Amino acid sequence: MKEIFSQFNIDLTQKQLELFEQFLKIFIEKNSQINLSAIRDEKEIIEKHFVDSIILKNFSSIEWKVLDLWTWWWFPWIPLKIVDDFNTEFTLVDSVWKKVNAVNEFIDKLWLTNIKAIQKRAEELGHDTEHREKYNMVVSRATAYLPTLLEYVIPLLSIWWIFVAYKLDDDEEIKRSQKALNLLNAEIAVIKKYSLNWQKRALLFIQKIWTTHKKYPRTIWEPLKNPLI
Repeated sequence: MKEIFSQFNIDLTQKQLELFEQFLKIFIEKNSQINLSAIRDEKEIIEKHFVDSIILKNFSSIEWKVLDLWTWWWFPWIPLKIVDDFNTEFTLVDSVWKKVNAVNEFIDKLWLTNIKAIQKRAEELGHDTEHREKYNMVVSRATAYLPTLLEYVIPLLSIWWIFVAYKLDDDEEIKRSQKALNLLNAEIAVIKKYSLNWQKRALLFIQKIWTTHKKYPRTIWEPLKNPLI
């Protein structure tokens, strides 16, 4: 495992490596029970899930208050928390109780701290004063079409802070997101591209430049059915 991480210029402590080994065992066991992922090979799990999650650390620090939206698949938040240098406060969000319960199970088994999982719809979370414009970083990996995702995420960010979207390298999707960025008062600050198993991927660093209009996000299902394009 250490050699695989090293190939991507990721250096881990012995404790972090041990946690990843433990996580790998738990993940494989769960995957055999409830089919979490089509990826079964250990090396592929490490590369396509673990490395892809924490490669963010090659480009940015992770600290203060971080939210992972639609956290059911445990990526990127578990790998990011394992390599957390600052005891960052993580909030994990999903709309389904049984998924939140599964997340809590992983938190307990890996002895992760300063982390909480909540059950709430993204459309509701964005209008909750406890969460709206309260986060320094939001991350979301392989979840939704970018214009839809932006409407859910940008209202949660504090002004001048960053949303990191884990995406395939797709210039057309980025181009079609410009209207959403303008309406939500955000802009793409930088794009970091990388390859993983010959797949071209990108981390989009999207900065909130002013407060978001109170009408966003729109009502339940509306951002999905009618994205801002």
